[in-house]
Amino acid sequence: MKLSHLSVLLALLGLCACSGLKPSAPVAIGQTAQHFSVTRKQVLALDYLLYLPPGYTAQSTNQWPMILFLHGIGERGTNAWMVARHGVSKEVGRQTNFPFIVVSPQCPKGQAWHGDQLLALLDTVESHYAVDTNRVYLTGLSMGGFGTWDLGLSHPERFAALAPVCGGGNTLTPRMADRNVLTNLAVWAFHGAKDPTVAPDESERMVKWLEKLGVREVKFTEYPEDQHDCWTQTYANPELYQWFLKHSRKP
Repeated sequence: MKLSHLSVLLALLGLCACSGLKPSAPVAIGQTAQHFSVTRKQVLALDYLLYLPPGYTAQSTNQWPMILFLHGIGERGTNAWMVARHGVSKEVGRQTNFPFIVVSPQCPKGQAWHGDQLLALLDTVESHYAVDTNRVYLTGLSMGGFGTWDLGLSHPERFAALAPVCGGGNTLTPRMADRNVLTNLAVWAFHGAKDPTVAPDESERMVKWLEKLGVREVKFTEYPEDQHDCWTQTYANPELYQWFLKHSRKP
């Protein structure tokens, strides 16, 4: 019997050690206010295509306007050249005198656009290249259109103009932005009227909210015969880039 009692005691002591039991802190029954704080190391990384315009030199004192282009869901992966299939990163290969620095990141496979990654990329490019930070423009198609609405309206202080293409967004985002900054942001949205993938209502809803919030320049182009691919004619239209260049952020 003594051996049996000793075995049970040792087993219980071992259980306590393995489970890491600690003396309980005093608790108050019912609902109480608490605080949670954890510091974690975060690594932010993206592959991207970088286009530098003719005449750009590291020694130049000139600053250049910049376009941040966000691709759609089909270009995610590990080969950054996939991004050049559509949009601004395709157009720079077809034009001989494109007057912008263009940054076209690639979203990793299985992920969506995240603002913290994109802002870190923007910070990095602005610190390493001759970017006119008052003339930074954000555009994207489909998934990138959603990313444009989200990033641009979450951080309107970083951009002079947005051009979301066949995307949509959360109407809470502009309502939470600094109204004084938001109202100075220029927005030109595009959508195909027959889009079966992302309903044009998604763009219309965002445009109406911006108008309601007092954004001074909001444009919406709906192509009556286009389906989801309304980006081909949007990005091939020189008027878009001329419109970008008319806008400068008010610091």
